[in-house]
Amino acid sequence: MCQHQPLCPAADDTDRDAARAVSSHPEQGWSLLCNGVLTFEDTGELLPDGRVVGPSRPLLASAA
Repeated sequence: MCQHQPLCPAADDTDRDAARAVSSHPEQGWSLLCNGVLTFEDTGELLPDGRVVGPSRPLLASAA
């Protein structure tokens, strides 16, 4: 699918969100990457095979 040089990471790679955006809709909160992954502003992802990757949010340090 990707025609970039060097090739973007595949949808199954751990660094899949490093692929280039081919369509970006910040007003709706999502972007389509050239590897077919939909990324959302909350850091969640929808993979081309329909799998959902939940948002990755940093853990908050508890106040001492």
